[in-house]
Amino acid sequence: MLTRRATRAFISPPSDPTPEVAVKGRSLWADAGARFARNRAAVAGAVVLALLCVFAFLGGLISPWDNETIDWGMLGQVSTVGGPSLETGHWFGVDETGRDLYARTVQGTRISLAVGIIGALVAVGIGTVWGAVAGYVGSRVDNVMMRLVDVMIAVPYMFVLILLMVVFERSVIMLFVGVGLISWLDMARIVRGQTLTLKNREFVEAAIATGVRTPTIIARHIVPNLLGIVVVYATLLVPSMILFESFVSFLGLGVQEPQTSLGALIAQGASQMRNDVPWMLGFPLAIFVILLFALFFVGDGLRDALDPKDR
Repeated sequence: MLTRRATRAFISPPSDPTPEVAVKGRSLWADAGARFARNRAAVAGAVVLALLCVFAFLGGLISPWDNETIDWGMLGQVSTVGGPSLETGHWFGVDETGRDLYARTVQGTRISLAVGIIGALVAVGIGTVWGAVAGYVGSRVDNVMMRLVDVMIAVPYMFVLILLMVVFERSVIMLFVGVGLISWLDMARIVRGQTLTLKNREFVEAAIATGVRTPTIIARHIVPNLLGIVVVYATLLVPSMILFESFVSFLGLGVQEPQTSLGALIAQGASQMRNDVPWMLGFPLAIFVILLFALFFVGDGLRDALDPKDR
């Protein structure tokens, strides 16, 4: 039989237990970043997009010509001596009026990127607030807000933008406003659907039970949990904004001279193809296609990285 002292020593824990190693978790954004880094196409698209941004905002610093100066020696001889040349400093050649095409392509890329990014930010901002309020409040407020969205979707957005550009002054600011204000409708419907799935979650019910006001719940609990889908939709919205702006500029209703955009440059280049000046269309079109592919690859990579089913 064991004595009391031996029994106590037998059942007592060891005096120097091995310390437990804490398991360090990863957040959703860290997990998404790791998945994005494993997507080679998305990483390549991000690198190309970064290089295009450097080209758009810093490329003009290395050009010996600006976008408005006319090279009078090239005027009237574009098809013979106006092609790309390192000697004359016209690296992309000149247009039909003797202006440097490289400098104008830099400016066009900058304006197209600005229209896409600012238009997407305006659309995402309005659509997120509208959809979150409609989905969370519900009842008659939801019904009225979403019926208004349905009515606005039924109106041809191209007609609305052309009307805005004709009635008001045709400027870059009006293009930003017009593109953004008519592009938030799909975002509102997507956010509303996601809000309906979030409003009955435990953390929202806990906030309601503690007396948190509705605007605070929407701002602190609903909208932060929508950031994943909002970021993905924003990256996919930027290419559509650029395409939209390019189409409007192709019709002659976009930015006005001396400013330009990729759409306006493509329109000018297409009109000069019969005069045997392929560089006027080739360089802006190449930048435009590369930009769109880079944005699509980045958006597709973010969509896969932020998909909770792949966690």
